Amino acid sequence: MRKIHAILLLMALAACGQKTDLLPQAGDRLPVAPYGLEEQPSSSALLDLPPQAAPGRTVELRKRSEEREDDPFDLPPPE
Repeated sequence: MRKIHAILLLMALAACGQKTDLLPQAGDRLPVAPYGLEEQPSSSALLDLPPQAAPGRTVELRKRSEEREDDPFDLPPPE
C-alpha cells in the first residue's frame, strides 16, 4: 500500500512541471528563417500548427439511420 502511495506521489510531482517558453540548448540555434521572412520566428511561433495541419471539426449528428454508400475499396481478400 505504501508503494502505491509513493508511486502516486511521484506521478503527481512529475505532472507539476514548470511551463515556460522553449529555448534551444546552449550552443544551438533555432532553425534558419524561412525564405521570404526577414526575422527569425520565435520557438512558440514555430510550434503553432497551421490550420491545414489541424482542421476544425464538423460535428454532424445523424437524425436517422441511412443506407451506406457502396465502397469501391471494399474488395474481397486475394486468393
